[in-house]
Amino acid sequence: MDFDPLVLARIQFGANISFHILFPTINIAMGWVLLFFKLRYLKTSQQGWMDAYGFWVKIFALSFALGVVSGVTMSFQFGTNWPGYMQTVGNIAGPLLAYEILTAFFLEATFLGVMLFGRSRVSERVHTWATFLVAFGNTVSAFWILALNSWMQTPTGFKMVDGKAVVTSWLEVIFNPSLPYRLTHMLIASGLTTAFLVAGLSAYRRLKGDGSDGAKMALKTGVVTAALLIPLQIFVGDMHGLNTFKHQPAKLAAIEGIWHTEKGAPLLLFALPNAETRQNDMAVGIPKLASLIITHDLNGEIRGLNEFAQHAPVGKVFWSFRVMAGVGALMLLVSWLACWQLRRRGQLAPLMLRALVGMTFAGWVATLAGWYVTEIGRQPWLVEGVLTTAQAAGSATGGMVASTLAMYLGLYLVLLTAYVSVLFYMAGKAAGQSGGEAAHLEEKLA
Repeated sequence: MDFDPLVLARIQFGANISFHILFPTINIAMGWVLLFFKLRYLKTSQQGWMDAYGFWVKIFALSFALGVVSGVTMSFQFGTNWPGYMQTVGNIAGPLLAYEILTAFFLEATFLGVMLFGRSRVSERVHTWATFLVAFGNTVSAFWILALNSWMQTPTGFKMVDGKAVVTSWLEVIFNPSLPYRLTHMLIASGLTTAFLVAGLSAYRRLKGDGSDGAKMALKTGVVTAALLIPLQIFVGDMHGLNTFKHQPAKLAAIEGIWHTEKGAPLLLFALPNAETRQNDMAVGIPKLASLIITHDLNGEIRGLNEFAQHAPVGKVFWSFRVMAGVGALMLLVSWLACWQLRRRGQLAPLMLRALVGMTFAGWVATLAGWYVTEIGRQPWLVEGVLTTAQAAGSATGGMVASTLAMYLGLYLVLLTAYVSVLFYMAGKAAGQSGGEAAHLEEKLA
């Protein structure tokens, strides 16, 4: 059987980055949540905040370990599957990746040990500073990665010399046109992912009979954080869309499923993009709303895909965006309803707790869908207007890539299943310990 090595290499890298991104997406914001727990404990002396810290720092450490290990495999693929990438833009990608690695290993990994094992060995002040430095290091690491990714989407500050990108301005490379929007969008996405993870596992603990202050405080923190962040994410997403409309119009056209340039374009709620006929089948939309959202004008003009010689596969981008938006709308509904219940009743109804458990990993779904929009949407370019994906591909045969892809997929499936199982096991164990302690206290009082 013949395998297309380019297609398989793209699938392999996509699988690698899809697995890897799950864990930094949690930890970028989780560090700041842990810092919040610690600061609340220092201010109020309520043990519940420290109990929440003790539970979630373990999940942070587990996520950090899986994120680091899965990130290493992507680095190897630059040499095996995508040698043309570093050959062409290595002068830019190399330093930015090095800064990210230095931040991750020398700042995060060092002080994570203090967070996990040092509280009884150092002062509260030093332990709190260690928590801050880990959170800060995670955010800085994200900054360098997103600076590189944003540069690949909207490259500036360089010139081509003998087929290689040479930096003319590092400020323009790092602070390229899409960085502010992409960085903000990703940081908020991490906040939402963490908020629903915290709320979901805390709700699971409550359903298991955990009445501890730590579970209650974490649950409220997750719900309120989600409720505050989701409207902000919608606003930032709109700004990001305007930036994409300006700098990557072909991607924007694929997102909206617009084949022909038109004014007053409808917002398609459902459609089946047909690449052969270059139109949408079974389209259902709201008249002129796409133009209003994108151009802020009911009759604003949006360039269609037919104006571009090359563009991304429309169906994948079109539906990935709608999955992201749909999950975002569900996040808004669930988090606001949960906040309303907390305000009115002081606690969540069992049905709402179950809904939050079901939404535990909603942030992962939305983040992956958004990431697919970003990465698939710039195809066939690897670096917009500079380097195509085909030009960067290596000489590995289809059979070689297929065999390693199968191993990666099998390993990732096992690791992901184990990770999710361990998280719920930890939550159930914490609930059991809380219930046992409560029963023991009741016996002593009796």
